[in-house]
Amino acid sequence: MRSRVLVPAALAAALGLFMTPDTLQADEGMWLFSNPPRAQLKKYGFDATDKWLEHVRLSSVRFNSGGSGSFVSPDGLVMTNHHVASDDLAKVSTDEKNYLRDGFHAKTRDQEIKCKGLELNVLTAIKDVTAEVEAAVPAGAAPAEAFKVRQAKIGELEKAAADPAKNVRADVVTLYAGGQYHLYTFKKYTDIRIVFAPEKQAAFFGGDPDNFEYPRYDLDVTFFRVYENDKPIKCEHYLKWSAAGSKEDELVFVSGHPGRTNRANTVDELKYLRDTGYPYLLNRLNRLEVLLNAWGGRSERNAQRAEDELFSIQNSRKARIGGLAGLMDPKLMGRKEADEKRLKEFIAKSSDPALSAAGRAFDTIAKAEKVRTDLIKEMTVLENAGGFSCSSFSLARTLLRFSEELPKPSGERLREFGDARIPGLKFQLASDEPIYEDLETLKLADGLQFLAVTLGPDSDLVKKVLNGKSPRERAFELVSGTKVRDPKFREQLVKGIEDAAKNKVPFDLAQFKDPMIEVAKLVDPASRALRKRFENEVDEPKRQAYAALAKAKFAMDGDAVYPDATFTLRLSYGTVKGYTEDGKKVPAFTTMDGLYKRSVEQGNKGPFELPKRWETKKGALDLSTPYNFVCTADIIGGNSGSPVINKNAEVVGLIFDGNIQSLVLDFIFDQDTARAVSVDSRAIIEALRKVYDANDVADELTGKK
Repeated sequence: MRSRVLVPAALAAALGLFMTPDTLQADEGMWLFSNPPRAQLKKYGFDATDKWLEHVRLSSVRFNSGGSGSFVSPDGLVMTNHHVASDDLAKVSTDEKNYLRDGFHAKTRDQEIKCKGLELNVLTAIKDVTAEVEAAVPAGAAPAEAFKVRQAKIGELEKAAADPAKNVRADVVTLYAGGQYHLYTFKKYTDIRIVFAPEKQAAFFGGDPDNFEYPRYDLDVTFFRVYENDKPIKCEHYLKWSAAGSKEDELVFVSGHPGRTNRANTVDELKYLRDTGYPYLLNRLNRLEVLLNAWGGRSERNAQRAEDELFSIQNSRKARIGGLAGLMDPKLMGRKEADEKRLKEFIAKSSDPALSAAGRAFDTIAKAEKVRTDLIKEMTVLENAGGFSCSSFSLARTLLRFSEELPKPSGERLREFGDARIPGLKFQLASDEPIYEDLETLKLADGLQFLAVTLGPDSDLVKKVLNGKSPRERAFELVSGTKVRDPKFREQLVKGIEDAAKNKVPFDLAQFKDPMIEVAKLVDPASRALRKRFENEVDEPKRQAYAALAKAKFAMDGDAVYPDATFTLRLSYGTVKGYTEDGKKVPAFTTMDGLYKRSVEQGNKGPFELPKRWETKKGALDLSTPYNFVCTADIIGGNSGSPVINKNAEVVGLIFDGNIQSLVLDFIFDQDTARAVSVDSRAIIEALRKVYDANDVADELTGKK
């Protein structure tokens, strides 16, 4: 493990809330493993050694489906949340066996169920490649040219570091809003099997009403096992289990993959999110939630097929409502405005000519946000495919673009089709996960209606897409007529595309006369044009502006900072601690006894109904066992499934949520009431042994097997 990396002045760090040791709140930060908060941790009497950091890093895993996890046994056992695993549980379920609803337990290794299309990544190396990326961009290059050459260099670096034959993946990660570029190398695993999952009713007890609330009583845990060459892997690095759990005021750590934060944003960018971005997204989420709720209510079969996606939409909707509330809080915006004012004053007083670009950066970002406002609706329905919201269209467009991008040099392709990313792309295209025609038709019909409303029913593009039919009729025609949901058909096309590219001849997808591919081809010119404009007029100007501001922030405050979240591995820390809400003290821990009391209070109905086995096994449980707990560690979406560990790198809990007050953490850290919510390690063992008769799993976790 590399020692602490200092950020050079020319490359510097975060903006907006660019926190220094003097301005950081005590437990703030989603820290890079290459730049850990050593000084802050020493205040707790803890020395984060290179050996400790390396062990935790190599014990941590990322789910390509979105979420975090960790190795918890030498035999490749991985722990994550039930809601992270829910999509995989749904994919392997059948009409006869609903593993998402009813749970699953493989009593022997041969009963472990292989997942469909799931990939896990372990971060094995980090290299700062900022100098190489920046050197590739000519001084004074126009945004379009700068974007093109930067992407080409990034593709080159990724290709050189990746090794598909050894399942090594490489990603260049943009940090500090373009102030740094790090090359992350991952060990990739694709043979992942389900070992244990509780019923959804136990994992998500309280449902949507209790989501983002506290106290909580959820067993939000699932265990997978990682295989290679049809055998469980042997882990040198895994997290041992703590029999004692945690206690009040104890220092704990979270190692996970926070998805995205906006703490570096300027005030103008935050205003865009407040006034345009979030309200528009919420309207879309509300529309989809009503659609899937109504369809799922028609039959149990429908509900099973829509369940995982509906949960994701509901979770996103509630998170955005909380985030919007934070953006409308004058205290939060006041803090951001004060930070920005301080930076502007520093730049204005500086005589350093290197900071001249920073003085123009705020106006550049404000201009880019206006363009973003103008493009949001068309970008949503076309490039982001909101007007065609179904898996069939996504597959069709991927195949279409694969055929068009592969013949180009890697550095000139759309980034997702660079050489280093092709193996992962092919893995996803080869997945045999079920895609249901009736649900696809429902979603596409709604998407086509959304497209018509957004662009106008008289739009030439809308008329061509609908082809003289209603959205519902056209959706049925497209979904029933396409073959892209057939993995064998996709395999045939992928092979043909690769063979044609190898022989340097065009590959004609039109020969297959697939209606979904034809629609994808119809809308792709407009979609690509929007994407190019967005990259050139929004992304690239902002990247350059934020890099200039980063230099100014470094000159003003120094280098000991953390970057915004990027769904890459980070280390957070904090203490186990309750809080005060509406004048009442909220304790740090809940107990299993509280689970039963909460159920009784709500009449044991709906989301508060206990699974039957929990009622049957109540007498066997130690009801004083800590169930869930909260801590001050800095987390955000993507941290779901992250292990909570103590100073000895032992598991004391499992992150599964934040409280409602934590939703503001997207924009600003506040440890007064914001809390990360976890399942207690003691509750997991108690439930495995006494509710699920899963002593084999409990023994493996505790080292007795």
